[in-house]
Amino acid sequence: MLYDVKDINLAEKGIKRIKWAQNQMPVLEEIQKRFEQEKPFKQIKIAACLHVTTETASLMIALKFGGAEIALCASNPLSTQDDVAASLVRNFEIPVFAIRGVDKKDYYQHISRTLDIKPNITMDDGADLVSTIHSTRENLIDNIVGGTEETTTGVIRLRSMQKEGALQYPIIAINDALTKHLFDNRYGTGQSTIDGLFRATNILLAGKIVVVCGYGWCARGVASRAKGMGARVIITEINPLKALEAVMDGFQVSPIREAAKVGDLFITLTGNKNVIDREDILLMKNGAILANAGHFNVEIDIPSLEKLAINKEEVRDNVVLYNLKNKRRIYLLAEGRLLNLSAAEGHPASVMDMSFANQALSIEYLLKESNSLSKKVYAVPQDIDERIAFLKLQSMGINIDKLTPEQKKYLASWQEGT
Repeated sequence: MLYDVKDINLAEKGIKRIKWAQNQMPVLEEIQKRFEQEKPFKQIKIAACLHVTTETASLMIALKFGGAEIALCASNPLSTQDDVAASLVRNFEIPVFAIRGVDKKDYYQHISRTLDIKPNITMDDGADLVSTIHSTRENLIDNIVGGTEETTTGVIRLRSMQKEGALQYPIIAINDALTKHLFDNRYGTGQSTIDGLFRATNILLAGKIVVVCGYGWCARGVASRAKGMGARVIITEINPLKALEAVMDGFQVSPIREAAKVGDLFITLTGNKNVIDREDILLMKNGAILANAGHFNVEIDIPSLEKLAINKEEVRDNVVLYNLKNKRRIYLLAEGRLLNLSAAEGHPASVMDMSFANQALSIEYLLKESNSLSKKVYAVPQDIDERIAFLKLQSMGINIDKLTPEQKKYLASWQEGT
């Protein structure tokens, strides 16, 4: 079996951490039990480009129990947990091509080696796998039934491909499922980003002015948790509806040029490029901290930061100090990459339980419905979304009401009024 991990001897530590995560993922556990009996993925090859974490390992194991042949690579150079990668290889015989800290060349080489499996299904986290297939591995497309995409950033890229007529097979947007973005994005990103911030810096949030760039579901999670820990939070937005929501939620809203002058800490979560640019950096006060929790490291204009600096040095793990020509100090966390995965462990397993349940059931749906799907980006079917929510409530020991026959009739009719 071919693989490329940092140290296969880390597997002993990795298997313990994977089992801990599995204990926090009861919905995926239920799905895995059924997969083990039914083998819905027998003779199906799956290429996955995801953050190589304990939660992802739990998903890979569930799919393998369902009969799939799998190859896995990382979707970010700094998000791999090397002990988990080793355990997947040694304990579960799943080929993994992922090492924390690889350069861009090796990152894409790992993607290419994962695609050597000649997949029938792709699983993506940021759309690098799909874009690689469409640009350099087009010979694989005829064999692919469909794919899934986990992130906001990836869905944006794939919808752009669809609009241009470039997308060559159907993709299910896992990110758009309610049981994904309302929980994973908001609660998962909110907690794990703050966790990454604390592990990297050990700063006190209370009393700090925290500028959160964006007010999508991920940003809302970060903003609410920063506020809850005593920070004064400023939101920057380009969407008037989201900006209005932020105001109604009790946050100050201002343009980034204004926020740049007063912020102590800046966190970007927009999925866009150069959200904090050269001019913003020049306006920042001495000691400002820059961090990103969006998928790619393009939200902060790092090339301009490099040019503005006289020198730089790593002052803590995942913290680089830039001494600027204007005699101010700026700190960049985790190379501007995903803070929650680069400086911490990513989302808690209990929230990823729903996201990866969506992945597992959506792949099953793709295989069943492949003949009826076009080369488009699709939402997760509503019944899958609701089934996952129901299973999650069950696992928490929570029951809810059901409609009575009278109520169902009332909701389906128009005759009965005032």
